[in-house]
Amino acid sequence: MIKFYSCEEEGIVEREEWDPRYWINAEAPDEADRGTLRKLGVPESFMENLADMDERPRFEREDGWLLTIVRIPHANRADSLSFTTMPLGIMTKGEIIITVCENPTELIPDFIDHCNRRHISVDNQPDFVLRIIYASTYWFLTFLKQINDTMEEYTNTLMRGVSNDILLNLMELQKSLVYFNTSLQGNSMLIQRLDKVFEADCDADLVEDVEIELAQASNTVNVYMEILSNSMDTFASVISNNVNNVMKTMTSVSLILMIPTLVASFYGMNVDVWFGTAPRAFLFIILFSFGVSGLAWLILHRKGWL
Repeated sequence: MIKFYSCEEEGIVEREEWDPRYWINAEAPDEADRGTLRKLGVPESFMENLADMDERPRFEREDGWLLTIVRIPHANRADSLSFTTMPLGIMTKGEIIITVCENPTELIPDFIDHCNRRHISVDNQPDFVLRIIYASTYWFLTFLKQINDTMEEYTNTLMRGVSNDILLNLMELQKSLVYFNTSLQGNSMLIQRLDKVFEADCDADLVEDVEIELAQASNTVNVYMEILSNSMDTFASVISNNVNNVMKTMTSVSLILMIPTLVASFYGMNVDVWFGTAPRAFLFIILFSFGVSGLAWLILHRKGWL
């Protein structure tokens, strides 16, 4: 779906028809939308690159276009645990600004709403790219907060008992943090090259704000990754310890039951045995077996095995 926007002093205004000074936003474009972009001369190869969900952040030039790819966070609404990142393409040529994302995203509507509430006018291409990256950083931090809340909830649940499903969900969150960390590093590299690529002075204050937000998001990701990694290691140790305790208990029980079984095996042989013909021999043998088993239980209990 293609929408047209103009960047005015009071903010960003949606328009019905396109003008060369307007910003074109294509979200989950269909074939008709791609045809519209081809008419504007957008490189077909770049559109194909944006369809690759693993495309890295970068700048490149082709046919007079400055083509930029940034990584933005994405949450799978069908699965509250599934967080990943995807490429957002920003194409600029003269006064034309085009953004393309292969999947629906909340970032663009939020970016527009933020500019309108703060009466921000995006009057040049470097500032536009910077503010898109700034908006992506906000969503990175938002999703990181959700990941942290989920981690705490699962950790508290695992304190009461280990569950395979929760451990697998924590592994899924760990994978999301790796995606976030890689994408934030790629976006940081774009900021470092911004002045050289646009061959113009960027807003120094805005660049500093974006760098601070990216650094904060990167630090947050690293902290959560370390916490989650340590938690997984701790739970692995707890599971191993629980297995050892179970095996120790089962071995102790087997040892205790082995004593009457051994005595019964001796007296079950089809040969003459000592005390086999004595009066009340059966009662004596039973009491002797259970007495020795009780003694074994007492010894194991004092050792902490039972």
